[in-house]
Amino acid sequence: MSTSSNSRFRPFKVVKKVRESSTITSFYFAPIQSDHWRRFEAGQFLTIRVPDGKTDRPVIRNYTVSSAPADEGFYRITVKKEIALVPGIADGLASSWLHDVVEEGTIVDIDGPHGAFKLDRLSKRPVILLSAGVGITPTISMLKVLANESDRPVWFIHACDGGAVHALESEVDALAAIRQDLNVHYCYRFPSDEDTRQGRYHSTGFISRPTLQKLLPLDDYEVYMCGPPPFMQAMYDLLLDLGIEKNKIAYEFFGPASLLAPSKTPEPAAPNMPKPAEPADDPSTAKLCVTLRKSGDKFEWKETSESILSFLEAQGIEPAFSCRAGVCGSCLQTLVSGDVVYTEEPLEETPSGKVLLCCTKPTSSIVLDL
Repeated sequence: MSTSSNSRFRPFKVVKKVRESSTITSFYFAPIQSDHWRRFEAGQFLTIRVPDGKTDRPVIRNYTVSSAPADEGFYRITVKKEIALVPGIADGLASSWLHDVVEEGTIVDIDGPHGAFKLDRLSKRPVILLSAGVGITPTISMLKVLANESDRPVWFIHACDGGAVHALESEVDALAAIRQDLNVHYCYRFPSDEDTRQGRYHSTGFISRPTLQKLLPLDDYEVYMCGPPPFMQAMYDLLLDLGIEKNKIAYEFFGPASLLAPSKTPEPAAPNMPKPAEPADDPSTAKLCVTLRKSGDKFEWKETSESILSFLEAQGIEPAFSCRAGVCGSCLQTLVSGDVVYTEEPLEETPSGKVLLCCTKPTSSIVLDL
């Protein structure tokens, strides 16, 4: 098992802090050393260290870059302050630290950019950028690239509760004014009287099938979407129902990817039948297997799988994860036996006997403590 003992974090200074809405603020980071800024693709994220206030060990959080790749020398992230809805539960640790503690001049440790969710610049297909709430962060970065560096038709569709929480609106409108085939549609769930007077939205409630049918001419679209899980599931089902192929729907989703499987009626369970005895393994023909110790499930490894995490998801298993890039540690599991290889170097050294599911593949049959 390969590991890394060198930290990839670098110090960046907050050079600007801008309030974007009642709940969302942007932070601009410039590197202390200019060569620490790295090029990125629209849609990728940064990883930052956040003090947890209780221990000396910081927590790790990921935030999508909302600036354009052409904006060299700095990164911008745009963050919603997560307010607890249940009494007695603390507000979001990282978002509260950024909003309430971090100011211009604060030094923040940053690694990245990372992430496979990124705009395909080589494609010529028309694009749907679909977002809700602070999910606008990757889609506005993508819009900046499309507006200034391509002639692809774009439909930028954004949903939020209302004007008070609508971030980066003027920025999107300015980009849309660059050419006529950059189309913008805002859907407000709870528009205020002032929102209505100002004409700030185009539809109300939820983004629906009739709304999309009215907006979108028939075409071979490429879709990029980001937002809260219920929004993502609803939009994924709707896009498939409209005939968009699932391999043309890209998304940023922090949660089990299997939640975005199309809704379907479960098949009836097969009757309980005794399992035939399994033949002993023949070492000359043995194939790699992934065994889950707690459940007893055993699966034959597929070489086409991107990682152990994606392989398990394809079997209907939903391990915890967040970044899918070896940086957050959410998918760390105990490796009972077997060997793995890292397809991407993890952010920090992996403890002995542990494995990050999102960036490893087995090199022998393995047993996981799952």
